[in-house]
Parts: sequence; structure tokens; C-alpha cells
Amino acid sequence: MQKHLLNLLLALSWGLLLPGAAQAAMTAQQIQSARAEAEDMSRQTLDKLYAVQPMARRVVEGAAGYATFNNFGMKIFIAGGGSGKGVAVDRKSGKKIFMKMVEVQAGLGFGAKQTSVIWVFDTAAVFNRFVNSGWEIGGQATAAATVRGSGEAYQGALSVSPGVWIYQLTDNGLALELTVKGTKYFKDGDLN
Repeated sequence: MQKHLLNLLLALSWGLLLPGAAQAAMTAQQIQSARAEAEDMSRQTLDKLYAVQPMARRVVEGAAGYATFNNFGMKIFIAGGGSGKGVAVDRKSGKKIFMKMVEVQAGLGFGAKQTSVIWVFDTAAVFNRFVNSGWEIGGQATAAATVRGSGEAYQGALSVSPGVWIYQLTDNGLALELTVKGTKYFKDGDLN
């Protein structure tokens, strides 16, 4: 039942996003402005992470790649969702890939939240899979997430897959549990 509800909410969210896809193509100036805004958000997100978890700088700088996202979500009664934008960076080449995310939430609640998520990829293979195939975090993510036990540098990072770590920031600081269930990450067709 919960899986069917999640699929229904995801389909409704995609339906809400499709009208935006029918808009006229962005101008070169709009693309440049949107990229600059995303890059600025990425820098601010990393600065915020380093302020609450200084050891994370070594993790990000030593990774094969990373991605930063800011999203805004809303929940009204039993359904909710959110969307956001981000930048994935290949540490070896310096190439930036602009991305989007959409989130669907099921369960009773009411309110709005803004979060920042920093993905860290240990290998080029997992980074490339993230940017080229997208990524989906379903209901199993919270159970599978574990705090990395070896090394102080990974303190506060949650493992969601071998070689893939997430730091999640809220207004209150570093989150110690993963709350990005029902989220899909994919390339931004307008900015790449």
C-alpha cells in the first residue's frame, strides 16, 4: 500500500513538473545566470558544511566527485513533495554538471522545510553513475544508511551505497539521519 502511494505521489509530482518543461527554451543569458546561481549555491552549501563539520573538507577534496543540492519541500496532510537544483563536480577534470531533484513524501504531516544535501563519491565509477543514470532514494534508504565508523573525517556522513556518502544539512545543522526518501536526482537538460 505504501509503495503504491509513493508511486502515485511521484507520478503526480512529475505531472506538476511537465508544464514547466513546455516553456520556451532559455536564452543564453538565462542559462549563464542560472549556472552562476547554482555554482554560488554550491559554494555556500560547502561553506556551511565546513563550518559545522570542518573535517568534511578533506573528504570532499579527496573524493572522485561530489554534488551539492538545495531543496525546498512542503507537506500538507498525507502528501508532500519538493524540488531543488544542484551541481555535481568531477574532482579530476573540474567539470560541472548541473542537476535537478524531485522529492515525494507520504505520511501525515504539515509544514515546509529547506535542506541541503552534499553527495560524496569515492570513485569515478559511482560519480559517473550518479550524473549519467540519475539516482533514486526509496524507502529503504534510512535503514541502509549508517554512519561511517572509520575515521573522524567522515563523522556525520551517511553511507547510502558502497562508495557513496551523504551529508545532510538542515537549519539546525548537520542531520544525523537521512530524510531524503522518495527523491530522484537527474541532469538538468536546460543547463548542460
